[in-house]
Amino acid sequence: MSEARFDVVGIGSAIVDVIAHAEDSFLSKHDVSKGTMHLWSEESQPDALYKDIGPAVEASGGSAANTMAGVASLGGKPAFIGKTKADQLGRIFARDIQSIGVHYETEPLSEGPATARCIILVTPDAQRTMFTYLGASGALSATDMNKDLIAASKILYIEGYQWDLPETKKAIVSACETAKRSGGKVALTLSDPFVVERHRNDLFDLVNQHVDIIFANEIEIKTLFRLNSFDEAVEAIEGRVEIAALTRGAEGAVTVTKDKLIQTPASPMGKIIDTTGAGDLYAAGFLFGYTRGDDLETCANIGALAAGEVISHLGARPEVSLKGLVAEHGY
Repeated sequence: MSEARFDVVGIGSAIVDVIAHAEDSFLSKHDVSKGTMHLWSEESQPDALYKDIGPAVEASGGSAANTMAGVASLGGKPAFIGKTKADQLGRIFARDIQSIGVHYETEPLSEGPATARCIILVTPDAQRTMFTYLGASGALSATDMNKDLIAASKILYIEGYQWDLPETKKAIVSACETAKRSGGKVALTLSDPFVVERHRNDLFDLVNQHVDIIFANEIEIKTLFRLNSFDEAVEAIEGRVEIAALTRGAEGAVTVTKDKLIQTPASPMGKIIDTTGAGDLYAAGFLFGYTRGDDLETCANIGALAAGEVISHLGARPEVSLKGLVAEHGY
């Protein structure tokens, strides 16, 4: 892996986030379940919801893009593949992700759906509920899968949300094959329990055929195997992939391989403000450590540290240098 140009290349939705605080009563008013992700169609964008929210923060986002931002903040070499439109939000996304050190060169759409955006409502308990319009991100195709870029990366990282995009699924399988032919690893984050529920069979096929490292939270991994017990889900994933990195919120994380299980405590950096991006940044820290050759315990500790930083403020990307934070903690 030492000769690769990039540590990680992520494939995901290029989204601009609109982040706002909201009370539980606001979610009840709009009849949505807390902590879930809801997809908008072109026709059903909830303008009323957007107009009803309070002051908001706009920032480039998207699950895999947030992970690549975390790798960059740690001092790694990330790249990102994700589709925008050549509109104002598309230009904002490209400028933001390139400015933080992520290699990004996906050609934008000249016409068609607008750049994706996501309203993220953060309740007082720091849980986030998302309303996502996938827009141009759904146009990601095989022609966008830069084979040279993928071959030049140690790890190909895929967000599970992409399974809601039929054409993108085919392109991602091809990207996995490119990564494997080049000696790279394939990592997958399950992203959301509803995504897992909708696409369980396809995700199982991907895991069985291509995935080396899987990231999931407790609910997602239990949903994948249709189990009520986390311990049973751990047994089910053991040996199916090289590494399973499973997060459990305040209970920390568990790293599972065929012959070991590592428990890692959470690393809160202060009051929990917003859990948006916690899993994304955990993956960033874990993959950063893995690509530089750290042992799995160190990888998990770096992941916990990165997740702890991002939940201490509003927004899904680090506000301080994670490289400095890791050095401060001796990793």
